[in-house]
Amino acid sequence: MSYPSKPSAEPCVTTFDEFVRLADYSLMDTLNADPDATGEGDDHRARQVFSGHFVPVTPTPLAEPEYVSHSSTFFKELRLSDDLVFNEQFRQIFSGDISATHEPMRKVGWATGYALSIYGTEYIQQCPFGTGNGYGDGRAISVFEGIINGQRWEMQLKGGGPTPYCRGADGRAVLRSSIREFLAQEYMQALGVPTSRSLTLYVSKSETVTRPWYSQDSHSTDPDILVDNPVAISTRVAPSFLRVGQLELFARRARSNAHPRALEELSMIVAHLIEREYKSEINQNLGFADQLVELAKLFRQRLTSLVANWQRIGYCQGNFNSDNCAAGGFTLDYGPFGFCEIFDPEFQPWIGGGKHFSFFNQPIAAEANYHMFWKAVRPLLAENAEALEPFDQVRRGFAEAMQQQIQKMWAAKLGLTEYHPKLFQGLMQLMTHSAVDYTIFFRELSHIPDDLSALKKSFYVKTSQPLDEQWQSWLESWRDLVMNDGNLAEISANMKQTNPKYTWREWLIVPAYNQAMQGDYTLVKELQEVLSYPYDEQSPEVEEKYYRLKPKAFFNTGGVSHYSCSS
Repeated sequence: MSYPSKPSAEPCVTTFDEFVRLADYSLMDTLNADPDATGEGDDHRARQVFSGHFVPVTPTPLAEPEYVSHSSTFFKELRLSDDLVFNEQFRQIFSGDISATHEPMRKVGWATGYALSIYGTEYIQQCPFGTGNGYGDGRAISVFEGIINGQRWEMQLKGGGPTPYCRGADGRAVLRSSIREFLAQEYMQALGVPTSRSLTLYVSKSETVTRPWYSQDSHSTDPDILVDNPVAISTRVAPSFLRVGQLELFARRARSNAHPRALEELSMIVAHLIEREYKSEINQNLGFADQLVELAKLFRQRLTSLVANWQRIGYCQGNFNSDNCAAGGFTLDYGPFGFCEIFDPEFQPWIGGGKHFSFFNQPIAAEANYHMFWKAVRPLLAENAEALEPFDQVRRGFAEAMQQQIQKMWAAKLGLTEYHPKLFQGLMQLMTHSAVDYTIFFRELSHIPDDLSALKKSFYVKTSQPLDEQWQSWLESWRDLVMNDGNLAEISANMKQTNPKYTWREWLIVPAYNQAMQGDYTLVKELQEVLSYPYDEQSPEVEEKYYRLKPKAFFNTGGVSHYSCSS
């Protein structure tokens, strides 16, 4: 599920004062602050955090902030006036200066800790203290929580400066990665894939940071130069930013009796998750143990559906650790992500990701993250055998539930009412041998052609006659099944709402952020517009520019076909 607000023709929030009055801080009001924290939020150095659910911290303002863009679509859903982005106080807050606010908003934000697990294995060595007590929101600072148009939202600055979890880093995000996240979140929303959302994007006109990156036309695997980048702050929005890794952190503390209130703090964070993300779906009259069983079922449903959606649209979450897995079941953390162009089940854009986080391995990574969720919540049911059995049963059923979602997705992509294993396996082999463009192939297939020539515009290689004959045989078998299922025009229309025409192509994103670094945001806004309507037929000019194969010049090019996590 996604989280759209109720649409409205007219904005109801037109002034900064009206926006401020929407503030309602459920997390800071109901959960525990770190007892070692300062109340005023002057907490910007890496340190261990031993207890509490959050650390009050103020963001570090951008020097000379300049407006880059905002999501007019999301503003409309929230019934916020577009003019707000040019309001001086609004701009100050979302470029990192929250001293500009007034009650009921607070002059302090908050950062949270979480644990790290990779494929179900717990890690602590990435923490600079070797204890796991320093891992968390290193540069993400939430500054607002409130109820807008009937829905609770949290607004978080990405690149808002250092927090206690910064592990010695500067807490900043560069314009390049900020533009990628800003565009990707709204693109995913347009695709119908649950995601955090983009609100605003501001850049500093004078502050830069140095990051490793790739030289022009580099074919290096790792970054080969250092680049001075403009500093930016993007604001991402979600019902909450609670992660599986957060639940894990409190479960680890409870398991080791780290402090007297450890188990209580675990119970509090899980109850808060239900309140923030599942309240409308879980009967509040149920006992807490029964609510946890429902939570396990609902999170499994959301997570399996999400990952099936990722495969449907070619998305690869290059670093799908538990700390990058939203406990609300939506896409979170657009760091080392990418979209598959040349079909490859092992597609992985991040040089540090390895095959275990590759395109077709995401269901396995999802199960590992779900396992850590199950393991974290389970201690709360230790005294309740009656609830523990159905809770464990939900965990045991994950792989089957995931397989059902994946098969349902493939049937929809192929315009079929049911999954046909032999047909699917044959297609995977043909797509691999012909090096097809994932998005263009399925979009062209959505026209339900009767001849292979219509699909060849998606092929990156010239195919042999024997391979063409295999393709034609597969195509005829597939068409026979489609024709048995009903009206071709209706099936074609449904396929076109399943298989987008326009996808994220990194080689078209790079010019946008390169121009933006020179102060020209024209391409950023153009991409915003094109990616807002991914299923639609657009103008001939847009089609010529954005609906085409990846040029050979960008094959194996650093920063385009692969990239580091440098951001």
